[in-house]
Amino acid sequence: MVMIDQYILGGFVASLFGFVLLYNLRRKIKQNKCSKIVRNDQCIKTSNEGIRRSAADGGSTDIIIVGAGVAGAALAITLGNEGRRVHVIERDLTEPDRIVGELLQPGGYLKLIELGLADCLQDIDAQQIFGYALYMDGKNTKLSYPLEKFNSDVSGRSFHNGRFIQRMREKAATLPNVRLEQGTVTSLLEEEGTIKGVQYKTRNGEEMTASAPLTIVCDGCFSNLRRSLCTPKVDVPSCFVGLILENCDLPFANHGHVVLADPSPILFYPISSTEVRCLVDVPGQKVPSIANGEMATYLKTVVAPQIPSQLYDAFIAAIDKGKIKTMPNRSMPANPLPTPGALLMGDAFNMRHPLTGGGMTVALSDIVVIRDLLRPIHDLNDATTLSKYLESFYTLRKPVASTINTLAGALYKVFCASSDQARKEMREACFDYLSLGGIFSNGPVSLLSGLNPRPLSLVLHFFAVAVYGVGRLFLPFPTPKRIWLGARLLSVSIFTSWLSIYNDTKIFFYSSVTVPILDNGCVCHPLFGKNVL
Repeated sequence: MVMIDQYILGGFVASLFGFVLLYNLRRKIKQNKCSKIVRNDQCIKTSNEGIRRSAADGGSTDIIIVGAGVAGAALAITLGNEGRRVHVIERDLTEPDRIVGELLQPGGYLKLIELGLADCLQDIDAQQIFGYALYMDGKNTKLSYPLEKFNSDVSGRSFHNGRFIQRMREKAATLPNVRLEQGTVTSLLEEEGTIKGVQYKTRNGEEMTASAPLTIVCDGCFSNLRRSLCTPKVDVPSCFVGLILENCDLPFANHGHVVLADPSPILFYPISSTEVRCLVDVPGQKVPSIANGEMATYLKTVVAPQIPSQLYDAFIAAIDKGKIKTMPNRSMPANPLPTPGALLMGDAFNMRHPLTGGGMTVALSDIVVIRDLLRPIHDLNDATTLSKYLESFYTLRKPVASTINTLAGALYKVFCASSDQARKEMREACFDYLSLGGIFSNGPVSLLSGLNPRPLSLVLHFFAVAVYGVGRLFLPFPTPKRIWLGARLLSVSIFTSWLSIYNDTKIFFYSSVTVPILDNGCVCHPLFGKNVL
């Protein structure tokens, strides 16, 4: 009984500490970091001797964008429509072939509409997504997005990532003030602590420089420039194994399907009218070999028996077809080094586990924030004003980014199988809690979908699941073993939630943030659409 009392007391103290911390975080917003740029000779150059300047440059460019993936292409169109002269440098302008970046949440689709980019989903056979189906131990439940307040067009979207990117690149190329160029950026150009442009190699191997008062780096998860602009702490908790199932119907049409399998989740969602993407999560950084047949054996013997029976034949056929792809799942909290003349965004800046499909939603939300911050600035060559505005970006993006990032990390931990009894109970409690429907499913799903990016709501639902799990253990009546397990469940949930929050951001609330204003312009609140001043 002494041990039980210690767990209960420990859980109470941890809860009290958590809420005190939450209260203090709401009252105090940490001052903007004054960090000096970390100089990496491979990323920052201060001398341009012997290197040609881009012929299209010569002071005619307002903004250089490094990378033309989802974030870079969407940003180029957005800033081009704002009248900025944009130079985009992308390593490879051919259509990408990826197994992630294929599911856009409803919150991300709303941002796409706000940016005037919804037409980029036309003519690529994109599919509407209205929610998720969750499977575990022979049970299933359907979780619908809370879309009652929106018109029928608003939903999630799933598609071939490469088709979507090419549509945005094509749209960007139609703008007269946007220039797309294929080349590899090798370094940022710095003068007296301010980034002035980039050094890059053209597709023909010629070394060039390009200058602009603002350089935005969004060159993806493999960024070779991020070390100059942030302190990266990349974690690889697992890998995805990707397959395409052909000519099969999902059990729940127009829904993503999540199977809480052993050892970790399996995802299914449509990417065209005839294709279903399957992503098998494999914990760790190593996967079975595809070349020697180990992967096929693993998929057939370990994974196949756990998927819905309606998909079994198509799954086996996809394995036999042999088009299996893998990729590491990276997560990296945002830890910027504010640098005059430069900004980091997209997967180059911040990553979360792709289980929840939140990456594009975060990127598009960031673009809305950047657009609104830059609108009042008529002259980007005013380095002091530009830096003042851009430092606000890292705070204004927090509600959306932190909510989605924290949820992705926490759900992945909860959804993975474990031999620990407390974690097993947490997993079952989460499934049963969501199966209750109503506010119990609408709340978490609205967070997942990006429709309700409120960190406090996320914390409350996480604790509600833990309390629900403890309550289940005490029925029909509490026993010493059940009380002990309940205390462990509560302490594990508290530790997991607060660790996820702390790792992602130390600035969770920003109700007292003052955003700079210039020439009677206003910066709109990225969530509520009104002036924050």
